[in-house]
Amino acid sequence: MTGKFITLEGIEGVGKSTNTDFVADLVKAAGHDVVVTREPGGTPLAERLREIALHHDDEPVPALAELLIMFAARSLHLDNLIKPAIVRGEWVVCDRFTDATYAYQGGGRGQDVERISALEGWVQTGIQPDLTILLDADPEIGMSRAAQRSAADRFERERQEFFQRVRLAYLARADKYKSRFRVIDAAQPLDKVQENIRTVLNKEL
Repeated sequence: MTGKFITLEGIEGVGKSTNTDFVADLVKAAGHDVVVTREPGGTPLAERLREIALHHDDEPVPALAELLIMFAARSLHLDNLIKPAIVRGEWVVCDRFTDATYAYQGGGRGQDVERISALEGWVQTGIQPDLTILLDADPEIGMSRAAQRSAADRFERERQEFFQRVRLAYLARADKYKSRFRVIDAAQPLDKVQENIRTVLNKEL
């Protein structure tokens, strides 16, 4: 038995968390067992690394260290949660995955793409999502929404120029991997976004 692996990507404020649950509900309704998870995080140890990456302000986190933290968390996540679930025949729906690393640490922080690709190869050994839904919106819209929901984490305190670079990196990934990506305009009202998601998921289901 093998399940499916679906990821949702996008900058802050585009509705990833809400729509991760929406996707999971659609998959459940189609009769599949579902595991809902997130990155960085997903397992107890990976969640501790998430806390360091997002909220550790006592000591500067250099860009390379941040990149390595992301892949350390991903290694735990893959071996201890994602791969076993897929082998059991479950569908894994994940809020962000490696495309986020290319977007944030690559596009945003300027880390070398070949370095990211090497780490991806070592950690993932060929594992890729079956489907990636990119919720795309202008950073001005996303950050305005994000500011209304909670206190800003270490990433959300970045300038808008940072998120412009992240968005462009995401769109470049979507253009490069057209067979896997589906780009949805997240600036639309939620009901329209979810209507588009439902159309995408129905084809996969």
